[in-house]
Amino acid sequence: MPTAILTGQPVPGSSIEGDLRTLGYDVHPATDAAHAETLLARVPAEDRVAVVDARFVGHVHALRLALTDPRFTLAAIPGAVSARAAGRQALTRALAREHTAAGGNAAPAGDATALLTDGLPDRITAALEADGAEVHHPALGSLVAAVPDDPQTRNEARQAVAAVDEEAVRLKSAVKSGDGLFTTYCISSYSRYIARWCARRGLTPNLVTTASLLTALIAAGCAATGTRLGCIAAGVLLIASFVLDCTDGQLARYSLQYSTLGAWLDATFDRAKEFAFYAGLALGATSSGTDDVWALALAAMVLQTTRHMVDFAFTEAQQDAAATSAAPTAALSEKLDGVGWSVWARRVIILPIGERWAMIALLTAVTTPRITFTALLAWMAFAALYTTAGRVLRSVTRKARRTDRAARALADLCDDGPVIEQLTRRVPPKGPHLAPLAAAVGAAVLLLTAWAFGPSWWVVPAAVLYTLCAAHAAARPLTGALDWLAPPVFRAAEYGTVLVLAAKSGGHSVLPAAFGLVGAVAYHHYDTVYRIRGNAGAPPAWLVRATGGHEGRTLLVTVLAALLTAPQFKAALTALAVAVAVLVLAESIRFWVAAHRGGAPAVHDEGETA
Repeated sequence: MPTAILTGQPVPGSSIEGDLRTLGYDVHPATDAAHAETLLARVPAEDRVAVVDARFVGHVHALRLALTDPRFTLAAIPGAVSARAAGRQALTRALAREHTAAGGNAAPAGDATALLTDGLPDRITAALEADGAEVHHPALGSLVAAVPDDPQTRNEARQAVAAVDEEAVRLKSAVKSGDGLFTTYCISSYSRYIARWCARRGLTPNLVTTASLLTALIAAGCAATGTRLGCIAAGVLLIASFVLDCTDGQLARYSLQYSTLGAWLDATFDRAKEFAFYAGLALGATSSGTDDVWALALAAMVLQTTRHMVDFAFTEAQQDAAATSAAPTAALSEKLDGVGWSVWARRVIILPIGERWAMIALLTAVTTPRITFTALLAWMAFAALYTTAGRVLRSVTRKARRTDRAARALADLCDDGPVIEQLTRRVPPKGPHLAPLAAAVGAAVLLLTAWAFGPSWWVVPAAVLYTLCAAHAAARPLTGALDWLAPPVFRAAEYGTVLVLAAKSGGHSVLPAAFGLVGAVAYHHYDTVYRIRGNAGAPPAWLVRATGGHEGRTLLVTVLAALLTAPQFKAALTALAVAVAVLVLAESIRFWVAAHRGGAPAVHDEGETA
């Protein structure tokens, strides 16, 4: 159980002890700084501990934000500071410093006790920051958190508390900022109340996330029937799944139930739901005998995954980058952000998940799978061009020095395998280092050759050239202005090659196997992103080597396509998909469950909007 050490002169009629117990804290008053140190030493090392001023006046939710959020090691508001197990040592040092500053001895009775302990939490916070500790200060907005010094200011603070509807603030803060137009006005306006309903009944975000996944899988099953009634039901259930998808995050923010496992489940299930629905639509079109849209379904997966990799890689490239000049494009973007309609227009243009799922649900219910995928691909292609062009402009106009950490993250996102590893060790390329150009040239040659010749031996030399180009890109740290383009180019090359060769080697008979292979590999790449975001580094080297890296899988697929007949190629892709899926899923589940049990801090839950 977390422990709260209450310091300072008690105030008659104060509700602070009750508020702390409401938040699950075991409350212990401290008579002086020495007593506070003793109480702190008695708290089990794995428990959270807080030091709170007895004079605190404010909203319970303000205390909740500072004392219960599991994402931050240290957190503070006026009059209160808390530490998770990882921050205990820093808190102990800061408290010891304050005790020493107060004279190192127990305080005498009377007002001197108050002098030594009044304001202690704020002094501890200042000491922590002076030591270089990272202390999270939650944004309180209209919430009140104060430590009044006299009855008049205390009365004013209590009036300020009464003037603010704490529940309304809490509900508003449960909604993620930056959501798209559809999510903001058509979902979050009521899903926040569903989140509160869930919180009051003890439901967890992980349970709601799982319910969202199951609803989406049922929707995919309805779409797979290929009937009009089934497609209408699929569209309705997909929207219901998205409502639950919004609810789980709002529930986490409303009740501060963040967790490492929950962040991973939420991000992973989003991809699983969408791609399962693509498969359901393709199965429905095939089972009804009306059309074969497996190529379109796989193209949608390829485009969406590559587009996400653009977002991820660009974000990682900007981490810790020291800018030497501001980008004109960034200045223009900030000006446009001041115009309300332009903000919403740009959010719609990029086709975030809310708009995308709404469009898929509507078109599934009233049109055919081919029309659904065609419209989806057209809008996603435009959105990808829009966002990529904007990020390229920002990169070339903003002079920045990128760090080794960012370069390492980009290298991990590339997913280079053992072949590239050996090439870069033995034959390091000389001359100018043009990583994105080398990657683009290799990818273009490979995809054009596969398109022109289909499954043939002509594609194998193109895959070898692609590997050499990728090795050139990997030979030096990815610190160039546009080096963040390398990972998405590699994704497009690998996935696109599988798509083209499958489409030209037997069409509908091979494409479902290709869909499964790309889905398994895409999971591996998404999992890499989520590990990096959680400051856990890339997947282990043995996993990257075992799955071959992007170049190894590409070489293998091109050889198999040239060597085997269509039925054999289908069987080979299926076996490869199963092998990759078993490896990456087993390691991913092991890692995230271990991280959760080990008490790793939850990654920030905002996630990507697209």
